[in-house]
Amino acid sequence: MSAVIDRVLEAPPAPGSWRRAGTEKAAPASFPVRTAEGFWLTGVLATVAWAALGLLTVFWPNKAVGFSDWAYTDEFGIAAIAVGALLLAVALLGSRAGRVARVLRPAGPWLVALPVLFAIWEIATAKLALLPTPFFAPPQSLVETYIDDWRRLGESLLHSARLLAHGFVLGALAGFLTGVTIGWSRIAGYWVHPVLRFVGPVPASALLPLAFFFFPSSYAAAVFLIALATGFPVAVLTWSGVAGVNRNYYDVARTMGASERFLVLRVAIPAALPQVFVGLFMGLGAAFSVLVTAEMMGVKAGLGFYLSWAQGWASYSNMYAALIVMAVLCSGLITLLFKVRDRVLSWQKGTVKW
Repeated sequence: MSAVIDRVLEAPPAPGSWRRAGTEKAAPASFPVRTAEGFWLTGVLATVAWAALGLLTVFWPNKAVGFSDWAYTDEFGIAAIAVGALLLAVALLGSRAGRVARVLRPAGPWLVALPVLFAIWEIATAKLALLPTPFFAPPQSLVETYIDDWRRLGESLLHSARLLAHGFVLGALAGFLTGVTIGWSRIAGYWVHPVLRFVGPVPASALLPLAFFFFPSSYAAAVFLIALATGFPVAVLTWSGVAGVNRNYYDVARTMGASERFLVLRVAIPAALPQVFVGLFMGLGAAFSVLVTAEMMGVKAGLGFYLSWAQGWASYSNMYAALIVMAVLCSGLITLLFKVRDRVLSWQKGTVKW
């Protein structure tokens, strides 16, 4: 038993094991650290899935129901096979694929699941016609929409992005200033806080008729509604963040001669920034929902208007294409806001959990 214990004590510690502080030693030259990633098994599975999707799409004839065959069927199948070939190359190259491998490897399970979902969708619509047309269309119908109607979709995307930017920025600024004011000043909190609690919970879309009546244009009314939907969560969470700042911070700053302005700008606001960004995330979601509603009801441009137009003409493939563009836009804005938050709050990492 003592011999076994001696061998264990003499053996080098396992990678990742804890060591006592001050006893770390450099790894011997005879133990090289492996940094390159080898064969990617999930990538091979994804290759098989995408190739099967492509072969299924190309060689299984479509079942036409009351109209001609679906366009871009062969092109969709060939594109799926091409994606499979790309994934196979990345899987075989391993670490030599460089940045492409580092981006694709974490998404491996999704790269397997997506072609399976596409295959189920393709079989249920184009191949067997289990889902009724024109309410349900196969994946290649989206390809047709993006190729044939990209200009109208692009213009709608630009209109929606401009309207969302105007309303969100104005609402975020108004909500931030309101939250700081009622969080710092008791007098302002006494007068503004009840109004905020009374008006804020009312859905902005419920005020749509009043906004279109009082504002000179439908665009201005939509900007106001988006700003209102954004401003309420930003104001509430900013107020909560400012009011919840530890009083010891203020006491320390005052002992060093800090003015009221310094306390607001350099103590209260930085300490409340994590709460402010939570409000911005919530306001972005609310603003996006109001954006779509306003465009469908009054604004004659944008993704919401495009969606309403597609529904009116029973062009459901265009409707699905617009929904996907909306999802990509919202997801992209949330990702961008995450990056801004990480950059602004980089000095708080390690002390604030998010």
